[in-house]
Amino acid sequence: MDAALALPDCWLAAGALFQTVWNGLSERDPRAGILDYDLNYCDASDVSWEAEDRAIAAAAGTLAGIDAEIEIRNEARVHLWYEEKFGVPCPPYTSTRHAISTFPNCSSCLGVRVANGVREVFAPYGFGDVFTMTTRPNPVLAPRDVYVAKTARWAQEWPGLTVLPWPTDGDERRP
Repeated sequence: MDAALALPDCWLAAGALFQTVWNGLSERDPRAGILDYDLNYCDASDVSWEAEDRAIAAAAGTLAGIDAEIEIRNEARVHLWYEEKFGVPCPPYTSTRHAISTFPNCSSCLGVRVANGVREVFAPYGFGDVFTMTTRPNPVLAPRDVYVAKTARWAQEWPGLTVLPWPTDGDERRP
């Protein structure tokens, strides 16, 4: 993936992966309920909006013909806008893996890529929740309301989903 798109540290992540598994377990079309496919990369050499827009435009030709909404984001620039959007500060990410490990639920903390001809999978919280159709909060960064909004939609889309509640005070910083 890195070579074809020329994006450093590029991973397909989150919903495109765990929701595809949930669809398989639910005997649904593999694409059902998936809003977009996240391609996340990390390039700290230029964290401007313009650089990210150039990366998106450059990838457009490679991705032309794919019938899906594909969202490309530079994780190295998330700290610049995250607090304004979600109300909590975000430290600068040092890699795409670092970013993936802070996604709002443990099932979404999942990424795959091919780099230098080698297939890689990154799942910092394992695969248990993915294959048991469980969503567990990962309150490392995302606020409670983000988790609640996402899981409300997911519970409608995948009725067999087990949604674990947000932690109570005292243990909010542990997945």
